[in-house]
Amino acid sequence: MKFALGVEYDGRDFHGFETQPNGRTVQACLDAALSKVADHPVRTICAGRTDAGVHALGQVVHFESRAERPLKAWVFGANKSLPADVCVNWSRCVPDEFHARFSAAARRYRYLILNRNTRPAALRGRVSWEYRPLTVERMQAAAGYLLGEHDFSAFRGAGCQSRSAVRRIHRLEVSRHGPYVFIDISANAFLLHMVRNIAGVLMDIGAGKAPVDWADQVLRTADRRRGGVTAPADGLYLTRVDYPSQYRLPTVPPQSGLW
Repeated sequence: MKFALGVEYDGRDFHGFETQPNGRTVQACLDAALSKVADHPVRTICAGRTDAGVHALGQVVHFESRAERPLKAWVFGANKSLPADVCVNWSRCVPDEFHARFSAAARRYRYLILNRNTRPAALRGRVSWEYRPLTVERMQAAAGYLLGEHDFSAFRGAGCQSRSAVRRIHRLEVSRHGPYVFIDISANAFLLHMVRNIAGVLMDIGAGKAPVDWADQVLRTADRRRGGVTAPADGLYLTRVDYPSQYRLPTVPPQSGLW
């Protein structure tokens, strides 16, 4: 049978989601915990491979197992063996054609910025810090240039393995709540470091370092060298993955406060 799980994790102490020869990863922790529940080796596949330091509230994975277990056993059994910085929130049976990555219609991310002149302490590693005052209206105006389908080569990280840099951004909104600035972005898929590179451009524009139409200029160059600084991973959260309604997967409830 094939199962889907909803997973959240604090990415601070992980070298990303995907299993690596060296370094602690979310996938390795999940696979080990689920293998204990199944009593045979389990290999998970995720909706989006997050980088080192990136967090998730609504990651989705799928796996196959011949073990007959109640759905709640995959949740509570896995959580019993998982470290404190990873948690399975739900499990569902899915049809054989379901694929956590290829069946997804959209991914949603939030980039969270603490915008004040002193660095974070309590939220260190969980928010990005920008000491320059940011003008949200400038950032939102610049974000408009990136909506729709484009070649995002200028926002593509080195080492990206995607064959095409064409992506479609459905939503890109910038807002403020007190000292916190939020960049919420939804797209059909993302390139390596794409969200962090977009955040870096918008932050420079918001700080007045570049004009609003610089976002358009960078996009048109299709040259990563023209794209400015990659924003830190600390403030990036995979908040939700959207699937066609036929799969009847739970959605992450609205997050209160900062998330």
